[in-house]
Amino acid sequence: MSHPQAPQPAKLVIGFFLNDKQLLPEAAGPLQAAYGPIDMVSSWFAFDYTDYYDSEMGHPLYRRMLVFKDPIQQEALASIKSRTNDLETRFAIAGKRRINIDPGYLLYERFVLATGKNYTHRIYIGQGIYADLTLIFQKNQYRALPWTYPDYAADDMRAFLALVRLKYAAERMAEKQAA
Repeated sequence: MSHPQAPQPAKLVIGFFLNDKQLLPEAAGPLQAAYGPIDMVSSWFAFDYTDYYDSEMGHPLYRRMLVFKDPIQQEALASIKSRTNDLETRFAIAGKRRINIDPGYLLYERFVLATGKNYTHRIYIGQGIYADLTLIFQKNQYRALPWTYPDYAADDMRAFLALVRLKYAAERMAEKQAA
C-alpha cells in the first residue's frame, strides 16, 4: 500500500517567446512581484521550429527562460498559468499575442509545463489547466518524450535545464542541512 506524502517544492521556470525582445522586462516584472526574484536566465534561443505563430506574433521569434529563486508548491502551477495567460492578453494588440508565456516547474526527475490544451498525455490540474510531462531525467540527462515540443527537446534547452537542476539540487541539499 502506498502512503500519501507531501510533494517536493519545485523550481519555477517560465519560458517566454516573442518577436520584440524589449517586451521581456515589462512582462517579467509582474511575475517577479508575484513569485520573487529571478535566479537564472538563459541565453536567447532562436525559435525557428515552426511557423505556426508567425501570423500572430511575427518573425523571427526568440525564446528566453527565466528561473525563479523561490521554490513553489507543485499545485500552484494552475494558478501561475492563469496569471501568465492574463499577461499574454494584456500585451496583445487587436487580439494578437505579442508574447507567449510558458510556466512550468522542474524537479529532480522531470520538467512539467502548464497548458490550457487537453491531450492524451496531459493531466488536468484545475482552473482549466493541464500539466504536460515535457522532459524526464534519465541516465544523467533530460530526455524528450514523443510529444515534447521541439524547442524543449533541443540540446541547448535540455543543457540549460540540466544546469537549473544542479542548482535546484544544491538548494535542496542546503535546505536539508539547515533543518
